Amino acid sequence: MLTTPPTSLYIHIPWCVKKCPYCDFNSHEQRGASQELAYVDALLADLDADLEQFPWMRERHIQTVFFGGGTPSLFSVDSIARILDGARSRLHIDTACETTLETNPGTIEHGRFDGYARAGVNRVSFGVQSFNDAALKRLGRIHDTDEARRAVAEAQNAGIAEINIDLMYALPEQHIEQALFDVEQAMLLGPTHLSHYQLTLEPNTVFAAHPPKLPDDDTAWDMQEQCQALLASAGFAQYEVSAYASRDHRCQHNLNYWRFGDYLGIGAGAHAKISDADGQRILRPWKVKSPRVYLEHATTPARLGGMSEITSEQLPFEFMLNALRLNEGFDIGQFETMTGLARGQIAAQLGQAQKQGWLEEIAVGRWRPSELGSRFLNNLIELFLP
Repeated sequence: MLTTPPTSLYIHIPWCVKKCPYCDFNSHEQRGASQELAYVDALLADLDADLEQFPWMRERHIQTVFFGGGTPSLFSVDSIARILDGARSRLHIDTACETTLETNPGTIEHGRFDGYARAGVNRVSFGVQSFNDAALKRLGRIHDTDEARRAVAEAQNAGIAEINIDLMYALPEQHIEQALFDVEQAMLLGPTHLSHYQLTLEPNTVFAAHPPKLPDDDTAWDMQEQCQALLASAGFAQYEVSAYASRDHRCQHNLNYWRFGDYLGIGAGAHAKISDADGQRILRPWKVKSPRVYLEHATTPARLGGMSEITSEQLPFEFMLNALRLNEGFDIGQFETMTGLARGQIAAQLGQAQKQGWLEEIAVGRWRPSELGSRFLNNLIELFLP
């Protein structure tokens, strides 16, 4: 039987000012009049419908809330406050709940962070991507470096202490010195967390159809290693493939994903992971991706794009897909309680991964990827496919 996992709430805001050419998220350019008020109504109706379908989730304690997108900072303070107030009236949301809002530095009106903080937002994640204006133009971003610096300072001045900066590396025509410069500039702004992603060409994006010239794999690996060393010297420890934090400032919402916790997901295209009330099944429902269709059907079963059940054969892969991203790895007892499976069901895969030099047992029953395994992480995770 499964142990009741920690639980989070994910809220998807699907609109952006402009779709970036590398982005494969469910995001859509805003066209015409804003549908903001109707969408807030739809989100709360969606949550009501979820709680009717999965009534045991009403009793769970929500540990983190995350507004993702799209660009959540396109929404007004009043709308963000109304969503949070509505969620609090329907769910047990812990008073110390980490509440994150993703923002684009080009969409912040002066003074808005004060209002977000009053509404309950205590963590802001800035999609900066680079501190090179030419690189930002190539990435299709709507902000420049000065706007990024001002936006971070305004959030800090509003009393929001938890600040994440998203950076990308291995950008078109980028050199190692430029990747290091981006990290140095980010550190000057005093964030508590930094997400450092390699740019990849995802299917169904403009960059996939018209690929820019990117650094080769060896250069990208050198960028990652040198930036990692620079971050470490600034007191930022890597705790996940792309995540770095100063002491005690890791992103709790993402940790819940990576540790195979549960989460409700509301909004167009939002996904969820829900362990059922009797601890026998793990369900993965998702919502329709089209904002138009979602707005039309948020109160009906048609809001669901679909739902699948994770079978016992799929569980080892589903667990490892998340846990092996963490530098701390996983404890075998954690695997058993979060999946309901016996450790013997992955003994052969653990042995094979250890033989390949991809996985190491750092204490009795605690496993993590080796340096080689981190470089060939996809190969390591694939060992656990059914």
